[in-house]
Amino acid sequence: MSELGRLVTELQVHGVADHALPGNRGRRGGAGPSDHRALTIEGVTVMVPVYNSASKASPYSLESDAAGAVALANRQGDALSSVAVTAEPAFYSLSTAAGIPYRSIALLHGRDVLATTLLQTCIRFRDRSDSCQFCAIEQSLEDGRTLVRKTPDQVAEVAEAAVRLDGIKQLVMTTGTPNSDDRGARVMAETAAAVKRRVDIPIQAQCEPPEDPIWFERMKQAGVNSLGMHLEVIEPDVRRRILPGKSEISLEQYYTAFEQAVAVFGRGQVSTYLLAGLGDSAESLIQCSDKLIGLGVYPFVVPFVPISGTPLEQHPAPSTDFMVQVYAAVAARLRDSDISAEAMAAGCAKCGACSALSLFETDR
Repeated sequence: MSELGRLVTELQVHGVADHALPGNRGRRGGAGPSDHRALTIEGVTVMVPVYNSASKASPYSLESDAAGAVALANRQGDALSSVAVTAEPAFYSLSTAAGIPYRSIALLHGRDVLATTLLQTCIRFRDRSDSCQFCAIEQSLEDGRTLVRKTPDQVAEVAEAAVRLDGIKQLVMTTGTPNSDDRGARVMAETAAAVKRRVDIPIQAQCEPPEDPIWFERMKQAGVNSLGMHLEVIEPDVRRRILPGKSEISLEQYYTAFEQAVAVFGRGQVSTYLLAGLGDSAESLIQCSDKLIGLGVYPFVVPFVPISGTPLEQHPAPSTDFMVQVYAAVAARLRDSDISAEAMAAGCAKCGACSALSLFETDR
C-alpha cells in the first residue's frame, strides 16, 4: 500500500491547522479546490484543507522553526515530515491595462497549474433547492475577488504571463453552467482559441455535457486538449439530495456523452470527478470507476471537503480507511488499463493535487 498516499489521504480528510505560514495562501470560496493551500510533501504537491471547519480540529498542523523550515506535526508536536509551501506566483503582482489584477482572472492551483472559472455564475446557484449543495462558485464573486466573466483575451494575457514568469505547465478552465444548450462549451472553445494564439500550453475544459455533441469537436479544434465532465455522485438518491438540479441529467446521458467525447479527444483524455464521502458506497464508486475506465474515461476520485458557507459546510469528510479502500481498488483497475493520470494532456487528474489516487496508481 502507498505510505505517502495514506498520509496525503489523512491530510486531505482531516485538513491541517495552518499557523499563517508565508507563501501562496490558497483561497476561500469560489469554484474548484477552495479552503485549501498547496503543500509539497516528499516531492509531491497536494492541496490540503486549511480554512474549513475540519482543519480547525485537525490532529495535524504546520509548524516552522527559527530558521524558517516548515514541518508537518501531529497533535503531540512530533514532526512527521518536512513540508514546502508554494511560493506566491510572480504573475499575481500584475494587472491588465484596465487595472484588473491578474489574480482576479486566473489562479495558481497546485504547483504549476493555472486555473480559471470563465463564468462565475450558474443558472442553479441562487436557488439552493436546485443548486449543487457543495458549490461555492459565487462566493469569490460576492467578495469582489474575481470577475463575473473572464474574456478570452484576458485569460490569454494571464496565461502567457504565467507560463513566462512562473513556468505554468497547463491551464484548466471550468465554468458555471449558463442558460444555453452548449452548457458552457462555447466560451471554452472561444477562450482556448485565444490562449493558443498567445501561448502553446495544454488546456483542459470542464463543463456539463452539451446537448449537441458537435461541441466536442468544436472545442477540440479550438485547442482544448482534454475534457472534464463531472458526475460528482452516482447513486440515484444521493444525486437527488446533493445535485437536485444537475441530477436531471441522467447517468445514461453522461455515459453517452463520455462515449462521444472519447471518440473526439481519445481514450484517457476525458475525465470526471467522483466526490467520495457524500453517500455513495465504496462498491458504487468502484463499480462506476470500472465502467468509466472501460469507456476510456479517467475517474478522478476525490474526498469530499466541506467548504465554508455552503449547505454542506458541516458535512463530515469521509474516513481515511474508506478513501484508501476506494483508491486501492480504482488504482488497481487503472494499472490494468491503458489510461493514467500521467498520460493525460491536462486537467485535474493530470495535476492530481486534490486526490491521492495517482499516488496509489504509482504505489508511492
